[in-house]
Amino acid sequence: MDRKTILILVACFGLMLLWPSMVDRIYPPPKKAPRPTNLVTQAELANTTLPTNPPGATNRPASVPVITAPASPAAAWVRPAEPEQLLTLDTDDARYTFTSYGGGLKTIELKEYHASVACGRSGTSTNAAPLVKLNDGAPVPALALFGGAALQDSVPFKLSRTDRGLRAEKTLTNGLRLVKDFVPGTNYLIAADIRVENDGTNTLALPPQELVIGTATPINRRDNGQLLGMQWYDGQRAQFISEPWFANRTLGCFPGTPRSEYRNPGESNVVWAAAHNQFFVMIAAAQTNAAQVVARRIDLPPPSAEEIAEDRRVVARPFGFQTAFLYPAASVAPGQSLEWKLDVFAGPKEYNTLAKLSGNQDLAMQFGWGIFGWFARALLLGMNALHRLGLAYGLCIIGITVVIKLLFWPLTQASTRSMKRMQALQPQMKEIQTKYKEDPKKMNQKLMEFMKEHKVSPLGGCLPMLLQIPVFIGFYQMLRSAIELRGAHFLWACDLSQPDTVAVLFGFPINPLPLIMGATQFWQARLTPASPGADPVQQKMMQYMPLLFIFILYNFSAGLALYWTVQNLLSILQNKLIRNLGDPLAAHAAPAKSVAQPPGGSPRKK
Repeated sequence: MDRKTILILVACFGLMLLWPSMVDRIYPPPKKAPRPTNLVTQAELANTTLPTNPPGATNRPASVPVITAPASPAAAWVRPAEPEQLLTLDTDDARYTFTSYGGGLKTIELKEYHASVACGRSGTSTNAAPLVKLNDGAPVPALALFGGAALQDSVPFKLSRTDRGLRAEKTLTNGLRLVKDFVPGTNYLIAADIRVENDGTNTLALPPQELVIGTATPINRRDNGQLLGMQWYDGQRAQFISEPWFANRTLGCFPGTPRSEYRNPGESNVVWAAAHNQFFVMIAAAQTNAAQVVARRIDLPPPSAEEIAEDRRVVARPFGFQTAFLYPAASVAPGQSLEWKLDVFAGPKEYNTLAKLSGNQDLAMQFGWGIFGWFARALLLGMNALHRLGLAYGLCIIGITVVIKLLFWPLTQASTRSMKRMQALQPQMKEIQTKYKEDPKKMNQKLMEFMKEHKVSPLGGCLPMLLQIPVFIGFYQMLRSAIELRGAHFLWACDLSQPDTVAVLFGFPINPLPLIMGATQFWQARLTPASPGADPVQQKMMQYMPLLFIFILYNFSAGLALYWTVQNLLSILQNKLIRNLGDPLAAHAAPAKSVAQPPGGSPRKK
């Protein structure tokens, strides 16, 4: 490695160290808008002195300020002044906590998954962290129903246990009765039956109703929310909306005008919708399809001063995405009712589990579309098959990479040999180009005849590489969302789903695997033959391309960096083997040396 290359590497590493502070200085974070006076958090509620009724007021229960979701079309939700009632239902997989405030699910606690993976001294993961909680900290419970003043008052729901599950119910002053029945099942499923019954004597008109599915919340305090989002499916295609859409950044980097609400365009037939983070998801599949789906970016309770002092890497301004079904306005005659039946999945994004659900709910894995999604599924099933044979997931990634390399060996061998042949034939091809430069049509014809004669093709070096792109993208999509890698350790990495940070230097994490990946990529670039006729500046750009990949993948999962490192090492071995095997056609294609005949003597090599 020459001195120039070393200087460029040092400069790039320094830029990576300074990049976060540079971005904050050039584009300072926007000041947080003052919180509306009608919005209170759980922490504020605990410290709020409830107001008393002023003289002359009606005998209405005292209440704290109104709580609304940002930009919600539904009328304000008045949090009851009475103490919150909580009831829990337990299954083998989860603990469901219901609240009388809104009559829905406050949290879903997953018994087999911990919120964070801590590393012991041996490098193995420990399970001292609390369990994963879905909808944790959300201002509105899952499966809460909004519909203006006709469906809301300051009276809490009454919670009671039933033979099969739990019921939440209350009667409004206008004669409407709200009843919600919840029945837990297996495999993280819970059935919900929500009814609006008219027990009065008059027909009541309801405005559009909003049924909250849940809120996508961070997995733990260190989760920066970049992989939070919502999804919906209309029976034909799945749409994914995540943090970049709400941030509305220019070119994905520069701050733009943030968006606060998403609604699917037009009147769609929404089969199911979901709120998700990287590894866990809440999916609501309704028997009566919704007209629309809405998602909003909401602020979550910030960490306490004690939490920040204990861990400097906690996110100071956590946020989430609240997702809900929208239903059109309706009227309820006396003795009649409106009813919504939903099957709710609240659990891990595990393909084998989601694939058993109806309505293509396995699309929540976000494997991608077309051939990319097909390869992602095949690679995940292959990795799990190797794991069932007793291999650790780190070794499974290495094993799958080796298998892929063996499958593509003929294509890569043909690609490398084609590039070597093209290099050997370059002088003769340049002569043809010079000879017929005044007649481009004839020049192209002669070049095609020449390449056909020597059995080479300009696509010979590119086509095999293009065929491998779906596999690479599928591998990336699979490793990004494979919950199987969460907590899996390999060498010094105790969690292959996260960066393999071994130390923090001046606030910058030191991740060895991406650096090793970059070094092997530099090595591979040195061994790869240059493309025939490539521009020297272009070749220099390709030479330093590994720096870009280090920057992009530095904070990605260690599993992805491990795959790319093994891929580079196998490519280096493959190049060396192909070089040693040689290519008779390339040797035959080498131009003969010109010979000059001196006067009165024997031929002399020039």
